Parts: sequence; C-alpha cells; structure tokens
Amino acid sequence: MSPKVDVQQAIFAILTLIIFLGTVYSVKNHTYLDTSDPSLTNLPHHLHETHYFATKANLLNVLFIKRAWAWTSSAFFFLWITGPRQQRSIRSLSKWALGTAVWLVFTSWFFGPALLERFIAVSGGECTISLPSGATLSVPSEFCSTRSSVSPHTHPSLFASPLLLPEGHWTIVPRMRRGHDVSGHIFLLTMSTLFLADQLTPSLRSRSNSPWTPAHKYAVMYTFGTIAIWLFATYTTSLYFHTPLEKLTGYLLGVAGYALIRMI
Repeated sequence: MSPKVDVQQAIFAILTLIIFLGTVYSVKNHTYLDTSDPSLTNLPHHLHETHYFATKANLLNVLFIKRAWAWTSSAFFFLWITGPRQQRSIRSLSKWALGTAVWLVFTSWFFGPALLERFIAVSGGECTISLPSGATLSVPSEFCSTRSSVSPHTHPSLFASPLLLPEGHWTIVPRMRRGHDVSGHIFLLTMSTLFLADQLTPSLRSRSNSPWTPAHKYAVMYTFGTIAIWLFATYTTSLYFHTPLEKLTGYLLGVAGYALIRMI
C-alpha cells in the first residue's frame, strides 16, 4: 500500500475516532457545554476550575484554535516553498485557495452572515444579548447580521423593558443563539487536518527517489506537529464544547469541505 493511502487513512481514522470517543465521553460524564443556550454561553464552563482546557482562555484555544487556518496556511507554504520543484504546483496553490474560500464562507462572510450563522438562524435561532446580570434579551436579527455593538446609551429602545442593568457605560455584541450551533472548531480542525495530510503525501511519496533538503525536512516535521496540535485540539473540543449533534455536523461539514478541495 502506498504511503499516500497509509498516511491519509491513518490520520482520517485517528481524527474520526477522537471525535467519536470524545463525544461519547462528554455525554457519559456530562463534560460538554451547550453553546447554543444563551443562559450558559456567558458563564464559565462548569468544569473550568478543575479542567484547564474547559476554559476558552486556555492557550491552546487563544494561540492556535482561533488562528487555525493561519497556522494551517503557514505549514502549507513551508512545505510548498521548500519542496522539490515538481511539488510546487499551481494545483496545490489552488487547493489552498479553495480551502481559504471555504473557511471564509463558513466562518466569516457569505453575502452577509457566514454560513454557520445562517444555519443557526434557519434552525430556529434568535439574535440575543447576554446581559452582565445574566439575563438574556432578544433583539432584531439585523444586529447579529451586522455584528453591531449595542448598549443602553446607543440603543435605548432595545433596553426599554425593566431589566436589571449594571451601572456605567458598557457595550455588547449580540449573538445568534438557541438554534443549531454547528461546531465551527470541529469543522475547521477537521478540514485543516485532512488538508495538511493531503499536502504531506507528495513529500512522503517522493522521499525514496528524491532525498529531502534540510529545510524541507523541517517543513515536514512542522506540518506533522501542526496536525498533532489539531488532533489534540479536536480532542479538547469534543470533550468540553457543543452538543453531540453540533459536533457531528461540524465534522461532516469539515469532511465535505476537504472533499471539495480534493476535487481540484
């Protein structure tokens, strides 16, 4: 069996197993947080005092997961620039460009709100504000579409009802809640992991015929290291965040995004 099949199938199997086992564990031991519940999203994770990765402020999330496509892109370009001439193809660049487009469409912009935001809306989501007091308030959906900051000073009509508001000047950005909140982290980590495994294939296949340069050796190591981080990040996300269905749909969309990239 060729190295291509071995590496890609092994990484795909490990990724799938991590999500499955992590999700089963999260259900059995009640470790996950329902991020679509507006009464919970602004509260610390119920395990934050005993489980470091249950807090969104952990370094893995802040430094890596929130910048996942940037790290994935750095690994891709390190491989591409240091690889043999025959591997520096327009096809590889096109795959990366399409992956970037998929990432943007699902997480940032799709003729307005991103697709993941639209999924929440069409599944019964509401544009809500989680007030510092812990109360939640529904507001018109355009505030979520434009990601506009609101406050009692800038939008007094939104806060006309008798709510317990804190003193002083503060602002907050409304978010879509209560609908089906597809796990964007699982989506992006799945697509990134499979994309990098695909990009490693030419290097692993050609090693016996064309020895790696020192720079390309480091690029391969860097890429394997990035994949390892994404697998661990997938593990922590599966344990602590999103409902099982939200993780499943994130995984399926990530696989679909990668399948689209492979069509080039």
